[in-house]
This record gives sequence, structure tokens and C-alpha cells, in this order.
Amino acid sequence: MSYHLNTRRGYSFPAVSSAMQKAVRRGDARLAGYWALELWASGFGQYVWRRLLTISAEDCWGILTAEVKALHDSYTEINEHVPKGKPKGRIFISKAVILLCLAKKSRDADHLQNFVYDKQAGLEPETLTDELEAAGGYVPIPDYAYDCHTPQGRRMGKTKAEFFRQEQDALNPFIPGLFDGLIDS
Repeated sequence: MSYHLNTRRGYSFPAVSSAMQKAVRRGDARLAGYWALELWASGFGQYVWRRLLTISAEDCWGILTAEVKALHDSYTEINEHVPKGKPKGRIFISKAVILLCLAKKSRDADHLQNFVYDKQAGLEPETLTDELEAAGGYVPIPDYAYDCHTPQGRRMGKTKAEFFRQEQDALNPFIPGLFDGLIDS
């Protein structure tokens, strides 16, 4: 027996979910919003939020996930004393969709996790997993990890002053900060 979820207007649930994410990727706020609100109106509000949070990590550059989480928290607050089955606050879903659509897009986080752990990705050239396995299955901890914050670094005599200089010099990409002048390079 096959079971198919459909939305209020008769769309296939998996297809609507996929269409929403792909519309976000393409920056199409009108269509992404239509699909998100179709899912919400069909009783899949919590699913929409889980998917929007995932999209914020998979497809968007920067720290946008915190913004989407704040909108979800606001949605939850609005619905705290609302009768079950009568959710309010779709404005928060709409705003999250718009923010995600307008955000710079980057699939780096998704690519990284797939390159490391997903042999099914079929990516060429070698994935990070292949590179790590070719290195003998053990990746040594780099020397820069041992600083004044680790027992090994303290035993090596690493200081906080060294930490500030070395980590400042290692910033990549570098964006000038307010207190850079206080650190001797």
C-alpha cells in the first residue's frame, strides 16, 4: 500500500517541498513564498520551519540561520496560546522566505559535508574523504591547534600574546576589526 501526502490544493507534498527550496535557491521570493504558505496552510507549519532552517545552512552564505531561528522563535511565541490547529504568524514564514531569497547563495556547507562523508555524491575530482583515506586514514592535528588554550600548548610554553598575533595573522578572508591596532604583528 502506498501513502501519498498532499497539500490543501492537491499538490504532492514532496514536490512542493522541493519546489520551495529550489525557488529560494533561485531567489524567486514570490514562488518560494507561495510554496511555503501552501505547506503552512496544509498543516505542515513545523515542517516548513525545519526546511527553512536547513535551507539557511545548505544554500545561503553568512549567518542567516540565526535570523531564521529568531523568526521561528517569534512564530512559536505568537502561537503559544493559540488553539491547536489554528496557527497564527504566517508573516514570520513570509519574512524568512524573503530573507532567504535575498541572501547571497553558497552551497559550501552542504558541499563540505558531502565531500567528507557522502561517497554517493559521485563528485570529481577526489572528494575530501578520498584524500583523507589516501593519507592513511589518520589526519594529524595541525601544530596551530596547540596554543595557550590546550594542555599541549601550555606545556609547549604557548602564550596568550602569541595566540593573538598568530590567529590575527591567520584570518582568511580578513576583514579589518576595531581593535587590530592593539595586536602587534
